[in-house]
Amino acid sequence: MCNSHDVPENMRESKLPKPKVFESGREDGRFTGSSGFIYAYLKHMKPKLEYKPGMAREEFFEWREKLREKLFELMCFPEFEEEQPPCKMLWSEPREGYSLQKWEIYPEPYSVVPFLVIVPDGVSAASPAPGVLCFPGSFSSKESLCGELELDGSVCSHKWFAYNQMALEYGRAGFVSVAVENPATNEVSDSLCPDSYEFSVHSMWAGRCYESISVYQKYMILQWLKKQPFVDASRLGTSGHSLGAKPAAILGILDPDVKAVVWNDGIGYWRKRAYSTNLFRIGTFQYIPGLLRWFDYPDILAALAPAHLCISEGGAVEVLDIIQTAFETAGVPEHYEYHFYPKYEDPANRLYDYAPMPEGMTQEECYAYGNCDAPTHRFRGVHAVPFLSKILKPTHKINP
Repeated sequence: MCNSHDVPENMRESKLPKPKVFESGREDGRFTGSSGFIYAYLKHMKPKLEYKPGMAREEFFEWREKLREKLFELMCFPEFEEEQPPCKMLWSEPREGYSLQKWEIYPEPYSVVPFLVIVPDGVSAASPAPGVLCFPGSFSSKESLCGELELDGSVCSHKWFAYNQMALEYGRAGFVSVAVENPATNEVSDSLCPDSYEFSVHSMWAGRCYESISVYQKYMILQWLKKQPFVDASRLGTSGHSLGAKPAAILGILDPDVKAVVWNDGIGYWRKRAYSTNLFRIGTFQYIPGLLRWFDYPDILAALAPAHLCISEGGAVEVLDIIQTAFETAGVPEHYEYHFYPKYEDPANRLYDYAPMPEGMTQEECYAYGNCDAPTHRFRGVHAVPFLSKILKPTHKINP
C-alpha cells in the first residue's frame, strides 16, 4: 500500500512512456485550444459546496441543507398547474411466494412511466413491509430486475442477468420492491428515436437533463410508494446499480423519509476523472449542467449522513475515507459501510491507495486508480440485501 507521497513502481515515469497531457506552451499558462481551456477550468475549479472534513457537527448539518437545496434546484423539477391522474395498476399476477404487479404513473403532462412491484405473500395493510426502490444499471429492464422474461418473451441477454435481479432479491428478503427503468430504455424508449443521446441533449435544450428527468420520475414513484397501505413509510430505502446508483443517492438527499441508500458502484470524483483522462468522453446521460460548480458525487454521498449508506463496489480509498468522516461528524459512523470488488478486497492488490492521481491516464488506468474491476461490475446482493435488511427489518421473507 502506498502513502500519499509514493508513486507505485509500475506507474513511475521510467516504466511508462510520458503520457500526453494538455500543455499551454505559453508563459501566462493560458490555452489557445478550447479543450485545454476547459481542462484547466475543471482542474482549478473549487466547488462552492464541496464537503470538507473537519467541519463541526452544526456546520456539517448547515452544509448538508445547503447542498440539498442546491440539488433540488439542479434537478429542475417541472411545474404545472393541472393535477396529474393517479397511479393505475394494470395487472397483478401470482408468483411463488409473492405477487408481481404492473403499474403506471403519470408524473407530468405527456409522460407515462410503467413500473413493476413485488409484494411478498402475507404483506397487507395490517402487516406492512418496508419498501425499496430499485434502479438498474445502464439499459437493463425492470423485467430483468424482477427475474422475468423481457417484454418480447426472450431471456435477458445481459451477461450478469442472474446477479442483477435486484428487485427479486429484495422481494425474497421480505421487501415490497419496486423496479423502475432508466429513461429512454426498454419500455420507455421510442422506436422513432431510440437512442438516449437525442433524449439527453434535447432535454438539456429544454432546461432539464437525463438525470433530472430520471430522478423526478423516481421521486414521484417514491411519493406513491409512501402512500400504499401495505408499505411501512417509516422503513424506506433506495438501491441503484451503476447508472441507477446516482438517482438512488439523490433521492436519499431530496427525501428525508429515505432511511438507507445502496450505492452499487464504486465512488470517485467525476471532475478529477475528467481532467485526469484528457476529458475522456462519457455518455450524455451522465451530465447534470452546473453540478460540478457546486459539488460532486462523493459530496452527495457524504451529505446522506445521518441516513444509512452502503457502497458495494468500493472506490478510491481516500474518497471512501472522506465520506467516513462525514458520518463520524454526524455522530453515526456505524451507518456507513463499504465493500470492494473481490479483486481489490486484499489491500495487496490495491496498488494505488493514497497515491496522487496522475494526468494523461487512459480509462483503464483510471479504473485501476479507483479500484474498479469493470468487467465484473454488477449488483452485489451479497452486501446490499443484508445491509438493507439489518436496517429496515423485513419480516415477510420468501422461502427460496
